[in-house]
This record gives sequence, structure tokens and C-alpha cells, in this order.
Amino acid sequence: MILEIAQKARKASLELAVASTEQKNRALRAIAKNLRAAAAEILAENKLDVEKAASGGLSKPMLERLALSGEKIESIAKGVEAVIDLPDPVGAVLEKTTRPNGLEISKVSTPIGVIAIIYESRPNVTIDCAVLCLKSGNAAILRGGSEAFKTNMALASVISKSLAESGLNPDCVQIIPTSDRAALGELLTMRQYVNCVIPRGGEGLIKFVVETSTIPVIKHYKGVCTVYLDKFADEKMSDILAIDSKCQRPSVCNAAENLIVHKDCAQRLLPEVASKLAQRGVELRASARAKDILDKAGIPCKEATAEDFQTEYTDLIISIDVVDSLQQAIDFINTNGSGHSDLIVTNDAGRAQEFQNKVDSSTVYWNASTRFTDGYEFGLGAEIGISTDKLHARGPMGLRELCSYKYKVCGCGQTRGKPAL
Repeated sequence: MILEIAQKARKASLELAVASTEQKNRALRAIAKNLRAAAAEILAENKLDVEKAASGGLSKPMLERLALSGEKIESIAKGVEAVIDLPDPVGAVLEKTTRPNGLEISKVSTPIGVIAIIYESRPNVTIDCAVLCLKSGNAAILRGGSEAFKTNMALASVISKSLAESGLNPDCVQIIPTSDRAALGELLTMRQYVNCVIPRGGEGLIKFVVETSTIPVIKHYKGVCTVYLDKFADEKMSDILAIDSKCQRPSVCNAAENLIVHKDCAQRLLPEVASKLAQRGVELRASARAKDILDKAGIPCKEATAEDFQTEYTDLIISIDVVDSLQQAIDFINTNGSGHSDLIVTNDAGRAQEFQNKVDSSTVYWNASTRFTDGYEFGLGAEIGISTDKLHARGPMGLRELCSYKYKVCGCGQTRGKPAL
């Protein structure tokens, strides 16, 4: 079954690679329309998935990711329509030169080919990934988590119907119709047909994919994001950004897991920020140095371990430390972070620039919430995932990051070492 899916995807990818922008947009319009029309059926299947997952002990953050509503389906449909309005990246001339011998060499954006996306829980990923792959000319093989199986199959039915209506090969987007882990293992060996694998989910899933796959993988293992309150941080801004980065949606990979504060402002800023986090239900885990400040302020906290500062909680928990310098804050992040998203709050532009230059992460913020690391927020329309790798793509991956390139060379009889005819 997996071999047949991969072979069909490869064939479909060659057709899709030369499809016109209008053909692809027609398919996207059909997906948005059919999503709205099938909302009741999708929600019914999703309810069954949620009930089964809840009885099976799925965590609250994961249940939140799994559950759909009428509003969420409408938001997903609007996201599809937003991608329609984005420029088609396929065929864009990235560079063009003419050599002394008259050869014209163009570097042209092309689809990667067949992309397999492995993900957990969030069924909206089924649509996001299908849509982005279609617009960028890539065939997609989707493999969602078992907890969202019924929902994903309902969404796959919408996609298949829409592709047929628009005249595109339905094999451009296929979903693996089983939750058997063995099927995933087979898919990850199909390097003859699949060009790239993108896993989205917990660290365990991503490690399994990386260790099993014979196909190149683009991924981020986890999101250990840090908010650093510098010695020149504004008090009001510190409150707003620390709280939003942690509390706005704690279950996602761009939520803050660490809060570090410069020693010169720790007595001034830390009790206020920590108190407001605690009021929002955040469990505080503090180093001995930070705990001493919080204890004196009467703010309850647990003592943090070294492991806590490298943990992605995806929950209302944050680890807190005090640092002696900007360089120590940078070293803390480069040691404990995951290369995802990190923030400095400061009114000193020079210190902000140093932080942004030295922190080795895919996205580095100055006075803005880490929650902006997202394809929609970056103007990409949607994202296929967030990469903390450094080869090919880094940060939120939109349409342009789903393309490779080829060189088109035009001549008039040139051979090496000889002039043109």
C-alpha cells in the first residue's frame, strides 16, 4: 500500500510541477468551499476522535490541539483563501547571468517534488500542508496521528473531492489510511519516490523519524524559547511580553519556557512579572538565585533543576534564572535553548543588536513576543512547519521554503574552450 501511494505521488508530482497558477488556485478555492460545506460531517468525526482521546488519557494541551469547532473550520478555510492570494513561487527567476562566452544561465525556483508530512494531533495541519504543497507544486503524502484519524480522513475526503473538481490529479495529496506504525516505517524508506520528510509533533516522534528515515528530514526537535529581561528593559513591556510569550497559548512550540533576568534589574522586575505569571496559573520553577528574590517577595515557587531549563513544557510552567551580563544571557540561551525563538526586552539598541547577532536561533526578537514565530504572522499565508535546521530552510517554512531550484542554461552552440558558433 505504501509503495503504491509513493509511486502515485511521484507521478502526480511531475504533473503538478507544471500546473498553472490558476489551476492550483482553482483547487484551493474548491478546498475552501468544500470545507465549509462539509463542516458538520468533519465536526462529527472530530467529536469521536476527541472523546476517544480524552478517555485514553491524552493530555489537556494535546486535546486542545485536536479539537475543532465551527469557528476553527472557518479559520482554516480563510487560511486556504489567504494562500490563493500569495505569489506562486514556482518558476521565479532567482538569479540570471550571461557568461563571457554568451551562455545565459538562470537559477529558477522549482518544486521539491514529493513531500511526506508526519504530524500529531492538530487536524488543521492536514489542510495547511496540503494547501502549501499544492501551491508550491509539490505532491504531499500526509500521515496524521492516530488520535485524529477520523478527522483527518474526513478532511482528506474534502481534499480529494476538491482536486477532482478542479481537474488536478487527486494523487497530488494522499493521506495514509492507517494508523499502523509499520506503515510509517515503510514510508520513511521510500527515497526513490519521496524527496523530503517534515515531522511535526513531539520530540519522541521527531527523533523516531530522524533515526528511521533514509530520506532528508527538515525538523525542529522542540521549542525551548527564552525571554530575557535586560538591565535596560522597560517595566511595562517586560510584563506584557513575558506574559504573552508564556500564557497566550502555552501548548505551542513558540511559547516561552524560560525567563531570565539581568541581575541589575532583577529586584525591580522579577517579582512583578513572576506575580502576574502566577496569577495566570503559571507554575514557577526558579534557580536558587531567582528563588531567593521570589521568596523575599512572598511569591511561591519551586526550585528549578538544570534539566528544567532545557525542557519544553507546553503547559503553564516556566523556569526562571538571574544572569550577571548580556553575554551570560546569550550563553544561557545557546546552551539551554533549542534554536527556535528567543527574545530580548531592552531599550538599548546596541545590546539588542548584539543579542540578535549572537543568539544562535532561527528567530531572535527584540521587544516583541515569541508567539509571532508563525507562518501566518510572518506573512507566509500558512506554514508547513518551523525548522531549526540550517540547511535549505530555517524558521517558519512557507511557499518559498518548499521549493528547490534548477539551472536553465541557454546557448548557441558553445562548447568548453571554444567560442559560440
